[in-house]
Amino acid sequence: MTTILAGNGLRKRFGLTEALRGADMSVRAGEVVAVMGPSGSGKSTLLHCLAGILRPDAGEVVFDGRRVDRLSDRRRTQLRRGSFGFVFQFGQLIPELTAVENVATPLLLAGQRRRAAIGAASVWFDRLGLAGLQERLPGELSGGQAQRVAVARALVGRPRVLFADEPTGALDTAAGDDVMDLLVASAREQDTATVVVTHEPRVAAFADRTVLVHDGLVDDESDVDKSDVDGGVAAR
Repeated sequence: MTTILAGNGLRKRFGLTEALRGADMSVRAGEVVAVMGPSGSGKSTLLHCLAGILRPDAGEVVFDGRRVDRLSDRRRTQLRRGSFGFVFQFGQLIPELTAVENVATPLLLAGQRRRAAIGAASVWFDRLGLAGLQERLPGELSGGQAQRVAVARALVGRPRVLFADEPTGALDTAAGDDVMDLLVASAREQDTATVVVTHEPRVAAFADRTVLVHDGLVDDESDVDKSDVDGGVAAR
């Protein structure tokens, strides 16, 4: 598999705190990589730099041969809308929109006509076990259902890279496993490179590979023994 996204020598400081101290990480097309580490280790900062949300103070981020860190704010926004998908801990659905409208949002922002966007979004409801929930508002969904809607929204535009920051952090174990099963299966089907930030070995067990962030640095990117992190991987 070809490397599609890489961060090299990334440094990022917030005031006196150096969140990243020369971190290196890469992800290949179609690969699922879990990023683990204790709270405050820099794992979310790493994800935000790789995704073009934050600009690193030093180092480079290369996506598909392009230097993301050198792009203007407008170009980075376009990149995030067109090539990247995002799933966050609490879903961040728009409360005033129905479930299907939330899923269709990336397509509408990309300029698709509403009818076509809603049609494409509706397909995901059967695929992710959400049939019949299209017209519900986010407040009428369970936590697991809302997070599956967030997964559909992230993948509906067929992104090249999916970023998931603690995607199961607000869910119970069963709902979290369900969301990860669906997220990974859907990403593999679309050959989407996937970066999952998590502190849970159970979630990391869904990935092809795990990297460990500590003190703003990334351990080498060979397979990390998940039993060394937070006391081992729980049975799925």
